[in-house]
Amino acid sequence: GAYVLQVKATDADDPTYGNSARVVYSILQGQPYFSIDPKTGVIRTALPNMDREVKEQYQVLIQAKDMGGQLGGLAGTTTVNITLTDVNDNPPRFPKSIFHLKVPETSHVGSAIGRIRAVDPDFGKNAEIEYNIVPGDGGNLFDITTDEYTQEGIIKLKKPLDFETKKAYTFKVEASNLHLDHRFHSVGPFKDTATVKINVLDMDEPPVFSKPMYTMEVYEDTPVGTIIGAVTAQDLDAGSSSVRYFIDWKNDVDSYFTIDATEGTIATNQLLDRESTAQYNFSIIASKVSNPLLTSKVNVIINVLDVNEFPPEISVPYETSVCENAKPGQVIQTITAADKDLSPAGQRFSFKLSSEASNKPNFTVHDYRNNTAGIETRRNGYSRRQQELYFLPVVIEDSSYPVQSSTNTLTIRVCRCDSDGTIQSCNVEAIFLPVGLSTGALIAILLCIVILLVIVVLYVALRRQKKKDTLMTSKEDIRDNVIHYDDEGGGEEDTQAFDIGALRNPKVIEDNKIRRDIKPDTLRFPRHRPPVEDNTDIRDFINQRLQENDVDPSAPPYDSLATYAYEGNGSVAESLSSIDSLTTEADQDYDYLSDWGPRFKILADMFGEEESYNPDKVT
Repeated sequence: GAYVLQVKATDADDPTYGNSARVVYSILQGQPYFSIDPKTGVIRTALPNMDREVKEQYQVLIQAKDMGGQLGGLAGTTTVNITLTDVNDNPPRFPKSIFHLKVPETSHVGSAIGRIRAVDPDFGKNAEIEYNIVPGDGGNLFDITTDEYTQEGIIKLKKPLDFETKKAYTFKVEASNLHLDHRFHSVGPFKDTATVKINVLDMDEPPVFSKPMYTMEVYEDTPVGTIIGAVTAQDLDAGSSSVRYFIDWKNDVDSYFTIDATEGTIATNQLLDRESTAQYNFSIIASKVSNPLLTSKVNVIINVLDVNEFPPEISVPYETSVCENAKPGQVIQTITAADKDLSPAGQRFSFKLSSEASNKPNFTVHDYRNNTAGIETRRNGYSRRQQELYFLPVVIEDSSYPVQSSTNTLTIRVCRCDSDGTIQSCNVEAIFLPVGLSTGALIAILLCIVILLVIVVLYVALRRQKKKDTLMTSKEDIRDNVIHYDDEGGGEEDTQAFDIGALRNPKVIEDNKIRRDIKPDTLRFPRHRPPVEDNTDIRDFINQRLQENDVDPSAPPYDSLATYAYEGNGSVAESLSSIDSLTTEADQDYDYLSDWGPRFKILADMFGEEESYNPDKVT
């Protein structure tokens, strides 16, 4: 009698004319599951407890007939498709009570080792199943989760398995629905239980170390080859195999130790220094002789213990000072010590004066016995004029075995202080202050000394400059002009490029009418070749210049040593002076200019062209 649906048919006939439009409903197909009200068309269930798991889809054929269903009436039909929706009225059930699984002992933790499944005929969320391991024997090594797509229980490994320790495990798994319907609680518990038996398979495993990590200690400077410890690994498989050991080389630090391949003993391979490396960390690998590919690794830490090999020293350099007006017993400096060795618990430092300083009545050392000491004065007053610096040797010893000691020298400077003991000055300047010279006076004296030094340097530089200019008679000298102009003229036709009057020194003409010729050294004439007839212009120019200079008593001989002194003896160009020049009518041969080097290349080309041009030889 549960309501399902209401159908309605319409008739186009006139409802006021008899029974032509009066419709009656009936079921032609769908009984005995459903029924319909003949007048209203309401479809209802005809049977109780319909089961979706038995049949889910129904097709109901409905007929509507006019004339009140009487004979002769017209009828129409329609099909109604009815689907039963699911409710959680079925608990999950395991298809068998015992599940057997085989798992290798080498399976990794967290890996899936098997699947089991409970069946729930419901649909959708009503068929969702949750699996749980019932606490008991062996269940703590495993875990189970639900595959949300297949609703299977996935058994995973929580802890590693060992065939040699335990070969089989048995536990129970419970399957239950996540979404329960309170209307069906009376049906029974919506869960089921099954037993899971797991057999561990024996596998060939790598050797196992006796400890997860090894820590060893060794003193520094231990002789090479000393055994400092050992590692142990065993093959736990049924057919036990021998084990070989070796160091996992990663860097040069690992070379400080060696390991016996059979016994696993670790020995030093080099001398160790704690101050260089205080701890070594490396790995040892163990492999089976029967199967070298099966290996295991363990970490080894070696701590290097300290040996008292370094003496203590003053921790920091001190700048110690003492006032001139210091009183006996006054502490002027507190010192501490440091040791490069790793100080063990309770190590102490002791301080004292060296034997040679103990007899001097200047300073003493007071050991406070807390690894510090004070430097104290032993006399009344100190004078900087007598001694500005004192050197105090302090002996520091440690308490380790063997005892190490060192002598450290403190430099103590005598300073001027006020009546309260505040240092005013410790530099050299303070020694001169009592004489009456102030700081400003000292600065003035130093400034005057610097000025005098500058004047002397300038004077010497000027004297050297004058010696260099002794050969220069005037700023109008031809060489000065050559230095300043330093360009090539336009030739004989260029009358504006150079003032030929500069060759005349007016100062010499006016002040000294006497010729100051200097007889040149005998020059070596260049090699001559037969004269050429075509150099008459050059010959005439040279002869004219010779005559002008010979008859002019006031003209200085610029071709003398005073003008060409810079050329020097042994020049490649030899002498350019017109003195001793050829005065014969024969033409000069200038081919030797080509032998004087690149400096005379242009001159040689110019005279060579004139020589090569001979109109008498043209045919």
